[in-house]
Amino acid sequence: MSRKTYRGKEIEVSFDLRRCIHAAECGRRLQVVFDVAKRPWVQPDNAPADAVQDTINHCPSGALQYTRLDGGAQEQAPTQNIILIMPSAEYQVRGDVVLQTGDGEVVAEEYRLTLCRCGESANKPYCDNSHRKARFVAVNEIPDNRAETGDLEPTGKLQIVASVNGSLLLRGNFEVRDASETQVFRGRKAALCRCGQSANKPFCDGTHKEVGFQAS
Repeated sequence: MSRKTYRGKEIEVSFDLRRCIHAAECGRRLQVVFDVAKRPWVQPDNAPADAVQDTINHCPSGALQYTRLDGGAQEQAPTQNIILIMPSAEYQVRGDVVLQTGDGEVVAEEYRLTLCRCGESANKPYCDNSHRKARFVAVNEIPDNRAETGDLEPTGKLQIVASVNGSLLLRGNFEVRDASETQVFRGRKAALCRCGQSANKPFCDGTHKEVGFQAS
């Protein structure tokens, strides 16, 4: 499904339904613009462009994007590459991200994404909330390795490769955090589980091979 666009005088909003995980940040923050009870549900001219932009910047999945038409600044890359591990749910990624397939095809170059880790999404590598129906459970113990990595700053490009029927391979400086953003793993390389069955979540332990995980 292609993106649907909602053009205002100062800002154009686009929406990809398949990417939406219904975090509802848009409706909570700016219901005068984002109201699912109205048609069209996005009305960009109902608030200043800066307010619309700020709201969309809080959309974790990247389902909502925008283009400023008034000369205002476009979305900028976050200063850090952060992967949030949501409890028994998705990976929320913020950063200067290049998402690729295992065959090298660039799927997206974006700043906000939510990626599947339960193995059940019908829109892999993106999350589609299938973890709820699957009753996915994951208790994460993220090792705090900051003493080892020292002053490593999670900046620059972050490459995420959705390997063929395998893990999510991270290349570039990054931090992995739990939802409270208190436990931190820093690194330049890692493999994150996306079959949902690793005994070492959020990291891959090769279980996808044993269970015959299919990413397509």
